[in-house]
Amino acid sequence: MSDFKERVAALRAHHEQLLTRKNEPLEWGNGIYDKYKFPILTAEHTPLEWRYDFCEKDNPYLMQRIMMNATLNSGAIKWGDKYVLVVRVEGADRKSFFAVAESPNGIDNFRFWDEPITMPDDVVPATNIYDMRITRHEDGWIYGIFCAERHDDSQPSNLSAATATAGIARTKDLKTWERLPDLKTKSQQRNVVLHPEFVDGKYALYTRPQDGFIDTGSGGGIGWALVDDITHAEVKEEKIINARHYHTITEVKNGEGPHPIKTPKGWLHLAHGVRATADGLRYVLYMYMTALDDPTRVIAQPGGFFLVPEGDEYLGDVMNVAFANGWIADEDGKVFIYYASADTRMHVATSTIDRLVDYCMNTPQDGLFTAASVETIKKLIQKNRNNR
Repeated sequence: MSDFKERVAALRAHHEQLLTRKNEPLEWGNGIYDKYKFPILTAEHTPLEWRYDFCEKDNPYLMQRIMMNATLNSGAIKWGDKYVLVVRVEGADRKSFFAVAESPNGIDNFRFWDEPITMPDDVVPATNIYDMRITRHEDGWIYGIFCAERHDDSQPSNLSAATATAGIARTKDLKTWERLPDLKTKSQQRNVVLHPEFVDGKYALYTRPQDGFIDTGSGGGIGWALVDDITHAEVKEEKIINARHYHTITEVKNGEGPHPIKTPKGWLHLAHGVRATADGLRYVLYMYMTALDDPTRVIAQPGGFFLVPEGDEYLGDVMNVAFANGWIADEDGKVFIYYASADTRMHVATSTIDRLVDYCMNTPQDGLFTAASVETIKKLIQKNRNNR
């Protein structure tokens, strides 16, 4: 065997060892969910054939010809008996694309499908696309809604100026995608999620109105809109159902994560909140619930964050960020929460419907003032004293 072939064999063995590494839950948690020891997807999990030219004549040094930077912000869906993520993969060239990875158990042994998704363009091609939310809708289609980013040509000299719209595509097999026209709205939209059921005979969207690409401005929080025709979707009226508040985890902005999970006691929502710190923006996850008969009516919202970056999760391309736009609820009630840390890698946390409903229904809300927070803690202290 030649030296080149030996190096290739060693490279493949090393990659296989990473892909088959067993994951295990961390010993101590918060009782709400269980985090796991290892990330489930990193740039190193991407197929070797995407990165290396295995022709010895053309690549005698066995260099990576195309480097990958990150795997993050994945939509999620149960596909047969597989746990499937539609992953945002970012290359070294800063371009993101979608690729499908599947696992037999949802916590390890994730493998990418052979090729990335070929996503058709809208009339005006997007420079970058990312952060797809996956919804299996009752109309029979699987929809992916994602951010489509383009340069803001009204500022030709500013190479950081961008615009964002919600791109919409649908599929039956996660391989061939039909691109629909981008969502029409009065404001920029980077964070749109399709509700899985019709509401009043219409498609329902969770939105996040923004004055600019980064700044929400007058956008008040997570919005709600009904759309007559998803193939030519246009938001004509929009109302805020989960508002931002001063000096909270949602002070700067907030947005829906994956589509909500239907439970006997209401719709379970996973969202992200953003606040400003001296070190930049901090992204955390939080939860709330809405009524079954009216998905716009909030019936429970635990105060504060649900999940934050911890330990090595804090470090990466964009530090202090936890972000989720995919989760899977199994028929037995187990929930797999797929979240990215620091815009760099993917993780999983597991819980159950019962635990998450209990968390939402029985955790105190944010009183919005220090005095209220202290009184809430004192009530719990007194309750524990009485239960000694």
